[in-house]
Amino acid sequence: MNESPRIITLTTDFGTSDAYVGTMKGVILGINPSVRVVDLTHAIPPQDIHEAAFTIHSAYRYFPKGTIHTVVVDPGVGSHRQAIVCEINGAFFVCPDNGVLGYLLQDIDGSPLPRMNVVAIQNPAYCLPEISNTFHGRDIFAPVAAHLSRDVPIADIGPPVENLVQLPIPIPEVSGGMITGQIVKIDRFGNAITNISESALAGEVSGYEINVRGTRLTRLNRSYAESAVGEPLAIIGSFGLLEIAINGGSAENRLGLKRGDTVVIRKAHEPHQKI
Repeated sequence: MNESPRIITLTTDFGTSDAYVGTMKGVILGINPSVRVVDLTHAIPPQDIHEAAFTIHSAYRYFPKGTIHTVVVDPGVGSHRQAIVCEINGAFFVCPDNGVLGYLLQDIDGSPLPRMNVVAIQNPAYCLPEISNTFHGRDIFAPVAAHLSRDVPIADIGPPVENLVQLPIPIPEVSGGMITGQIVKIDRFGNAITNISESALAGEVSGYEINVRGTRLTRLNRSYAESAVGEPLAIIGSFGLLEIAINGGSAENRLGLKRGDTVVIRKAHEPHQKI
């Protein structure tokens, strides 16, 4: 039985109204016509490295081992920032060294991740012959990903890299009976995803209250439908993280929530503090 074709995912801030994404796919397929290309998303807000970092961290583990994740959110294109390939746990990441791997370098719960194998993209044999100053997604990242999908060893791409640019990742603080975290993403539905993991709650959800921007919640839902339509709620979402939501509505709009807002969880008997 033949092995399944390799997978390349694409995560960009290019949108789909221009030819940028299609051009990258053309480069990839020109090098490896049998590869499977998956659009993870092209709706990252322009130049939003944090959003891209959270997105790729949340999604990569659901792909088969050996998948090549190409992440092009690159406000420093044309500058002296490095282009890299990073291998971790059997997954490959082709991207600029600008912090876009921040959530992989340091997980949300503060646990260090296994050692990575990282190289700088310096071998011109695996890039396009002419490299523009404005479209490294086409000229560097797409061809390198395609060559990796043809089993080019990562060591052939370039020399090892020791230190990567680290994006500041907000880590929840735990003090006594209180957990202080923050909203790290607002999704398309207006749900506010926090950096507080299910494991951080230690299974004592019923004994806590959740406070964010003047909204106080005293229980954790198992589903959105456990609250009436239009009511705010807290729930562990599909990423295993605490979310603040509105059943049938947008917590972003209704509660005025935004990325970076503080979320405080405390035991119900702890004295209240203004946040």
